[in-house]
Amino acid sequence: MVVLISLFSFVAAAFAIVKNQGQRQYEFKSIFGESVPIYGKGLYQHDSIAMATQTIAQDYVTLFLGIPLLIFALILTKRGLVKGRLLLTGTLGYFLYTYASYSFLSMYNPMFLVYVMIMSASFFAFTITMMSMDIPSLPRVFKELLPVKFISGFLFVVSFVFGLMWLGKVVPSLINHTAPEGLEHYTTLIIQALDLGFVVPVGVLAATLLMKRKPFGYLLAAIITFKDTTLLTALTAMVILQVLTGIHINPVIIALIIIINIIFILTMILIMKNVKEVTGTDHDNSKIQSY
Repeated sequence: MVVLISLFSFVAAAFAIVKNQGQRQYEFKSIFGESVPIYGKGLYQHDSIAMATQTIAQDYVTLFLGIPLLIFALILTKRGLVKGRLLLTGTLGYFLYTYASYSFLSMYNPMFLVYVMIMSASFFAFTITMMSMDIPSLPRVFKELLPVKFISGFLFVVSFVFGLMWLGKVVPSLINHTAPEGLEHYTTLIIQALDLGFVVPVGVLAATLLMKRKPFGYLLAAIITFKDTTLLTALTAMVILQVLTGIHINPVIIALIIIINIIFILTMILIMKNVKEVTGTDHDNSKIQSY
């Protein structure tokens, strides 16, 4: 399934980048009366300029970071390394999130079935890999030097920031009975639904369980960190490309995303460095002790 995900992701991302030609931007009036600038070219010709530039930036990140990282994680996993399995699970989480958003958010295009196949394969590969982990033994896999309080605190802060940011986008529109700002010509807020429904709660749960040094907390913290590292890198690329395209973005938001991205990268390195691989002898001794 990982090979399938890699191949189809390569096709989807490369096709979008290669076909990104022409210049036929135009205005479209949405059902909410908003005048939306449409990209008008390539695979994302029916998407807004803001959405298309974000998606193209994410295609570049998927092509040059996501796929190599997925293959690298698979190689480490095949060698029996725990850090490889953790990295694989987190990276599969990135592909699941990414192509779920492509399947439900992007305007219909010729890659639709490819998006669905990648989403489906990512879901089952993610589930199988996560279920294959020996969760009760995870606390013994990590070194005592693992900065549990720092990682937990960071996950709490990031979950709070993104939760507050998305609620700040949704709640005012509910109070004023208006369309949310930035909805453009799309049907609903897919990214906000995914983040508020899954990413934010998982971040809070991971932080809480890791702070208490619960086995499942180690797994969730590693997964959400590895997944968000790749996703925040894509988000950084998105805002940079939007700025280069001429789309105005609050400089504070740009700085916040870049800072969070850097801290996620450092947290990912900390987690990887503090995994101690169990040798065959150690594994046998642990079995004997359990008997």
